[in-house]
Amino acid sequence: MARRKRLISSESVTEGHPDKMCDLISDAILDEALRQDPYSRVAIETATKNGGVMVFGEMTTKAYVDIPHVVRQTIKEIGYTNSRYGIDWETCSVWVQITEQSPDISQGVSEGAGLHKEQGAGDQGMMYGYACNETKEFMPLPIILAHKLTKRLSSVRKNGEISYLRPDGKSQVSIEYDEDNKPLRADTIVVSTQHDSGVSHDRIKNDVIEKVIKPVCGKWIDDETVFHVNPTGSFIRGGPYADAGLTGRKIIVDTYGGVGRHGGGAFSGKDPTKVDRSAAYMARYITKNIVAAGIADRCELQIAYAIGVAEPVSLCVNCFDTNKIPTEDIINLIENFFPLTPQAIIQHLDLRRPIFRKTAAYGHFGREDPDFTWEKTDKVELLRKEAKIKR
Repeated sequence: MARRKRLISSESVTEGHPDKMCDLISDAILDEALRQDPYSRVAIETATKNGGVMVFGEMTTKAYVDIPHVVRQTIKEIGYTNSRYGIDWETCSVWVQITEQSPDISQGVSEGAGLHKEQGAGDQGMMYGYACNETKEFMPLPIILAHKLTKRLSSVRKNGEISYLRPDGKSQVSIEYDEDNKPLRADTIVVSTQHDSGVSHDRIKNDVIEKVIKPVCGKWIDDETVFHVNPTGSFIRGGPYADAGLTGRKIIVDTYGGVGRHGGGAFSGKDPTKVDRSAAYMARYITKNIVAAGIADRCELQIAYAIGVAEPVSLCVNCFDTNKIPTEDIINLIENFFPLTPQAIIQHLDLRRPIFRKTAAYGHFGREDPDFTWEKTDKVELLRKEAKIKR
C-alpha cells in the first residue's frame, strides 16, 4: 500500500484583507495612544463594510487620539486610494463609539486598587506559545512561507512590479512532512489576489508564479507541486466591498498557522496589560529560547491567568516527546528564569511602546525586528548551562 502523505497547511492574508485592515486600524489607534501616554488602557475593536469603518471599545488615556485621522491614514497606507476599490481613505465614513475602561476591570490592573496589591491580569484566560526547530525563525514552515508570500504580494503591488494588483489577497501553503516531522517539499501553494478588471487569468497566474511564488518558495517546489492562483477565475471585487472585516478574526494567521494552539483572545487593539497579548508574547519568548537552547525540538507552553491576580494559575508544557530533560525540569526553568506576572512581562519585553501596528499584518511571531523583543534568544546560554545541554 502506498504511503499516505502527511500534509500541514497554513494561510496568511495581506494587509488589504478586510479583517487585517481592522487589526491594523485597531493597533494604529493603540500606538497613537501609547505614543502620547505609555500607560494608556486600550481595548479597541474595528469593523468595516463597503465604504464605512466603525471603531468601538474602551480607552482610558491622557492622550488625545484623532481617531478618524488615524483610520484614514491607515487605509491610505494599506493602498485603498481609489474609489474603484470599494473603499477610499479620503471619502470613507468613520463611526466612533468609545467609553473609558470599566472601573471594575481597572481596579484589577491598577496596583494596590483591587483585592490584590500587585498589578493583576487584565482578564482571565489561557495563552499559548510555540516554537520548533524546522526553520531558522523557530516557526512552522507552512506559516512562514504563507506570510512571506503575502508580504511579497504586497511588495510587488506597491513597487509596481505587478501594476494591476489591488490590496486584498491571501495565501495558503501545504507542506509535506516525513515520519520524523521534518519538512520535505511544498505540495500545494494557493495565492488569491485582487486585481484590476480586464486582466487575463493566464497573465495573473504566470506573473504570480514567477514573481511571487518562486522567489519565496523556490527551494521547496518540485515537479509535483500544485499551484492554484485565483482559483475562482477572477478576484476584482475585494476588501470591505466584498466582505465585512472585524478585528481579531485572523488569530491563527497571527500565531502559528494552526500548528501550535491558540488561546481564547485576539491581540490587536489591546494594550499590554491585557494578558491576551502580553502573556502570549512571553509564552513565545519562553518556548523559542527553550528550543534554541536545544532543550527540545518542539515546545508548546500554556499559561493561564485569573483577572486581577498577578501570578498565573497554571503552566503546562508539551514538547511532543522531543525534550532532552524531564518536563518538570523545564517548568522549573521557566518559573526560575522568566517573568510571568503582567507587570514583569511588560517591563521585561518593554511593551509600553508604540510598536504594535507593524505586528498586525504578516504575523506576530518569527520576524526579525528589534522591536519584537519576544523574538530574542538571550536566555539560551543560561538555559543550556542550567539544563546541562551541550552545543
